[in-house]
Amino acid sequence: MEITIGVRNVAREINLESTQSPEEVLAAVDKALAGSTSLVLQDEKGRHVIVPAGALGYVELGPAEQRRVGIGLV
Repeated sequence: MEITIGVRNVAREINLESTQSPEEVLAAVDKALAGSTSLVLQDEKGRHVIVPAGALGYVELGPAEQRRVGIGLV
């Protein structure tokens, strides 16, 4: 799933591909915002992205679709 994180006062977004489910990501965002802690997410290569909850502008979850590879796919 593609995740886009907007950070306050920063022009660029953070984009990552994650194997976490949408429910896991939503729970992590809710926990970070409720406890004023950091949002910690893991990308598909096992790296962690950490954003302080106070700096979060928004979190956008992309569709959980698989990439298609081939010739002639419509």
